[in-house]
Amino acid sequence: MPKVSILVPIYNVEKYLRECLDSLICQTLDDIEIICINDGSTDSCAEILEEYRAKDKRIQVINKANSGYGHSMNIGLNNARGEYIGILESDDFADRHMFMDLYNLAKEFDAEVVKSDWYNYWTSKDTSIKQGRIAVKKTNKLTNAKEDKSLLKIQSSIWSSIYKREFLEKNDIRFLETKGASYQDTSFNFKVMMSAKKVVLTPKSYVYYRQDNINSSVRSKEKVYAICDEYNEVERFMKSHQDIANEFQEYIYAIQYRAYFATMLRIDEKYVEGFIDEFSRKFKELYDARVLGEYFFSRNKKKEVLCLINNKQKFYKIYQRHMKKNLLREKRRKLLSVKINPSRVSVVVFGKQILRIE
Repeated sequence: MPKVSILVPIYNVEKYLRECLDSLICQTLDDIEIICINDGSTDSCAEILEEYRAKDKRIQVINKANSGYGHSMNIGLNNARGEYIGILESDDFADRHMFMDLYNLAKEFDAEVVKSDWYNYWTSKDTSIKQGRIAVKKTNKLTNAKEDKSLLKIQSSIWSSIYKREFLEKNDIRFLETKGASYQDTSFNFKVMMSAKKVVLTPKSYVYYRQDNINSSVRSKEKVYAICDEYNEVERFMKSHQDIANEFQEYIYAIQYRAYFATMLRIDEKYVEGFIDEFSRKFKELYDARVLGEYFFSRNKKKEVLCLINNKQKFYKIYQRHMKKNLLREKRRKLLSVKINPSRVSVVVFGKQILRIE
């Protein structure tokens, strides 16, 4: 049994695939299997995969008709034999020590999940910035979301973690098999974090998360309701595990509200009114069910939520104000940007970084 099975979902990434695979075959942890799931690519990905399979016996290639990210990932899970499961997106690449370090942490603590920080990476500038999403004081010890619900707020980044395969199977944690690729790490991540009893965080960064792939699904403005599908799946999972629902549902709904709000600001304006209809319907349902309590309204303005539920036309004006603020904020950011978090300080002036402390 390999120590780690690394799943690599692939669709039309010929420009980046070699860099991704090179970063895996040179891992310092030798006892791995690399499962490449080619989701009907129409470029040269299939040929590149055959080239790499011929030179490294640890690489498996699964070619299939295009059916979407979730289905690809579930096929990968079905074929994985490793003690732990890792994931690497095919337009990203990893530090060569990643899986050795994460596996050693997992064994040290008998962890079900080990999660690391990551870099945002820009191909055009060959520049990376450590994200600093994991506070050092919370690292290198056992924790879980019941003890520390802030774990639910860490960006999904499912490719910055490894997961005990036995844990995923025991809790029936799978991907939602909707068509396309947008947000399909969302429900997987919440199911993992709500179920795991033994989680270890590390402040080290390993994955270089590419920001300027123009074909990335996160750039799509037309996959309007994908986020709704993912949160519906989270809700289904909670309802099938009453202990999880009792512990987490209000926290999930608070995060869901902000995720819907952010989606509203991201999508093309022609879709906004339709999305607000769904946004309003969902939170009216939750409000009427009396599941939005003190914590939810400590994180989201009650006046704004009630406006969404009762007066969608007025809420649309709130959307317009936020869009204007975002435009002004973006203009200011181009002149001066100061970012401070638990693991880094960054100052950018006129688009040029003049200070970076990690």
